[in-house]
Amino acid sequence: MHTIGRKSDEEGPACRLGCYRARDGSDGATVGLDVNRPHAAVVVGKRGSGKSHTLGVMAEGLARAAGVAPVVIDPMGVFCGLTESPIDATVHDSPRVRADALPPSAWPELLGLDPTAPAGSLVWRLAAEEDSLVAMRGAVDDDDAAPETRRAAANHLALADSWDVFHPEGLDPRSLCGSSPDVLDLSGLEATPASAVVRVVARGLYDARVAGSVPRIPWLLLDEAHAFAGGLADPALRTLLTRGRAPGVGVVLATQRPSALPEVAVSQADLRVVHRLTAGPDVSAMAAADPTYFDESLRARLPRERGCALVVDDTTETVHDVRVRPRETPDGGATPRAVSALGSSETIE
Repeated sequence: MHTIGRKSDEEGPACRLGCYRARDGSDGATVGLDVNRPHAAVVVGKRGSGKSHTLGVMAEGLARAAGVAPVVIDPMGVFCGLTESPIDATVHDSPRVRADALPPSAWPELLGLDPTAPAGSLVWRLAAEEDSLVAMRGAVDDDDAAPETRRAAANHLALADSWDVFHPEGLDPRSLCGSSPDVLDLSGLEATPASAVVRVVARGLYDARVAGSVPRIPWLLLDEAHAFAGGLADPALRTLLTRGRAPGVGVVLATQRPSALPEVAVSQADLRVVHRLTAGPDVSAMAAADPTYFDESLRARLPRERGCALVVDDTTETVHDVRVRPRETPDGGATPRAVSALGSSETIE
């Protein structure tokens, strides 16, 4: 098996991705992805091209690799199939996190407040002084701010409480770094609290590795990454993309809208898995990162078949046409159809 993402003289665990695809469409040798060291990767493709399927294949491969800890963030609730044999992942439904795991400076943004305005400034200060949302809400009444400022802060903190995403015994990212894969199902959360969870988990995995408190290399796999780019979770994701390799944190961002990702996501990715794209801005976003060793344009090499992908590997400065293998576990992202080829109503891939 040839392994993408590492030099030919290196060894270590690899994730089986699929097989090479010849220009005539036939299948070739088995191909894998290096998981012996952390990588920054993007998986892109239009809806129905196989993007989420590929993310699931990578999660399965990481689950079988020694020394790594895959953490799948699932905004749509489509990766529950990873809980079945042979992977047996753990699903965390609508996970909660500690309020003090979110930086005080992020609280005004979380609540849609101007950090320089009285209410935003008060919320920032309370987040820095208290260790829980309950304590923050209790401290509002005792503060010496103007009544209207306290009232505005109290109302916004009550909104945060209504999300039911902050708890003193919330998820500790270090607990996600065991031998079993973890799936964080955020489908039951609104966009804002979901972004808070992503930021806490992404930053928590990074900090845990910097502190040397977890021995395994975490890999954060984030589906629908465009929904979190440029928002509350953005600083933590940028940290993983630009600095995660040194302490040892892998990150994979999957999206159907690469044009909505920050430029750093594509430019810093040393692995780019590109499925079918047709929207002009999305093709342009990926083509803008065409490497000098690419003897053709990305536009000319874009795959047309579902499940096929072009893999750009900056480590070895090579480009590969691959067909992604079938999933070992049920694919919750398969497209439902009203009537199958057999004439019955069922869900098929």
